[in-house]
Amino acid sequence: MSDIADEPLEHVDALLIGAGIMSATVATLLKELDPSMRVVVFERLPRVAGESSDARNNAGTGHAALCELNYTPMRADGTVDIAKAVKVMECFEVSKQLWSALAERGMARPETFIRPVPHVSFVTGHEDVRFLRARWEALRANPLFASMQYSEDRATLTRWMPLVMEGRDPAEPVAATRSELGTDVDFGALTRAMFARLERMPGFSLYLDHEVRGLTQNDDRTWSVRVQDEEIDAPLRYRAKFVFIGAGGAAVDLLDASNIAEGDGYGGFPVSGLWLVCRNPAVIARHHAKVYGRAKFGAPPMSVPHLDSRFLDGERALLFGPFAGFSTKFLKEGSYLDMPASVTADNLLPMLHAGIRNLPLTRYLLEQVLQSPEDRVEALRAYLPLADAHDWTLEVAGQRVQVIKKDDTDGGRLEFGTEIVSAKDNTLAALLGASPGASTSVSVALDLLVDCFPERMATPAWTRTLAALVPSWGAHLADDAALLTRVRARCASVLGLRAE
Repeated sequence: MSDIADEPLEHVDALLIGAGIMSATVATLLKELDPSMRVVVFERLPRVAGESSDARNNAGTGHAALCELNYTPMRADGTVDIAKAVKVMECFEVSKQLWSALAERGMARPETFIRPVPHVSFVTGHEDVRFLRARWEALRANPLFASMQYSEDRATLTRWMPLVMEGRDPAEPVAATRSELGTDVDFGALTRAMFARLERMPGFSLYLDHEVRGLTQNDDRTWSVRVQDEEIDAPLRYRAKFVFIGAGGAAVDLLDASNIAEGDGYGGFPVSGLWLVCRNPAVIARHHAKVYGRAKFGAPPMSVPHLDSRFLDGERALLFGPFAGFSTKFLKEGSYLDMPASVTADNLLPMLHAGIRNLPLTRYLLEQVLQSPEDRVEALRAYLPLADAHDWTLEVAGQRVQVIKKDDTDGGRLEFGTEIVSAKDNTLAALLGASPGASTSVSVALDLLVDCFPERMATPAWTRTLAALVPSWGAHLADDAALLTRVRARCASVLGLRAE
């Protein structure tokens, strides 16, 4: 029986923890699939999308593998593996379809949260040029990437990214790929638009300044949840049939607090980030692309260097980074005790094993933390040879918690992806991890619903609704060029994007 309360004050169908893009997406899908469902969301901060979903805490890239080189590793035989790139691109196409459907239903003007921005991969040196050409040749054979361009011609590259090419050694081997399908997404604005729409629906409630302090499963498989209202001393009590933990870095501790067997052994390793932000409007106006390079050996995927054209609060911006850092906080607005407090008897050994096996990452983070302002400007000039240090200021970016999980072979493994951990009885699910995160939020949410609502997802009513929201649901766009053409054309028309 519950040790939180014998008689919770309120009963709900679904209780979601965290007001970021994932909770917004899960709540939206639940209310679209079953408008009668009673859904409640709790957020400990006084605002929606205050952590990782905020536009200043992420790259804003619609991650579709158009420019992210870490999604396409080179095999030992010199060929390039595009499997992850295909999966990520299909997931982003799914996200665009839901966002299009919501925009058609009056959620918000698309230009407030998504805009077309070319995605560019840029490399230097003979070895990386060979890799990029092999990558392009492998990708363009797939319908998802057929329109991607490749060039080693300096005049062409100067048209694509003039600031990157100006002042560069003319003898330096260079190459780039470019895709007009690229986007810049303000995930904070998107999250706020989704919650604003949800709040107009009966049976939905969003509570800010409310922190979940405890959750215990009852004999009838419901969950008793204790919530602290920051404005009053007495805790609120809820009983929920389903709980989703979408609380970013705090999800590790909340999953542990749930005591579900599937959550045993999980730990977290926090990695923070910093941006160099351009303050010169003339420089900002001359660059219009997201230019991604290759990460250093041992660097986490979130630290892949990139020069990003952004739209923040509707205004053009230019950011470079992110530079990695380390903090024991699990959230940007968290506590320095987050990491040590998360260590338990179940996850201590996996965390130690993962630490030993990732010494290159530790060295990389130490180097990043010890960087001087001059070091960061030097890294910027690898992309913008003529960059003026006075045009750029350093700002703190988001805090990410990478997953550490048990491994029967190695004891513990550090993961850089996104993982859903679900209770065996389908009454609770937690989202752990960071990358590619928000861009794949719709696919991740749909996978979660398949895990936790398998019978209802198979009903004709839910199937019809899903087909209207995401026409490609259940299909592989890489294998159906005609369907891909149709869904891209629809999304391009609704969202104001390029279709090819």
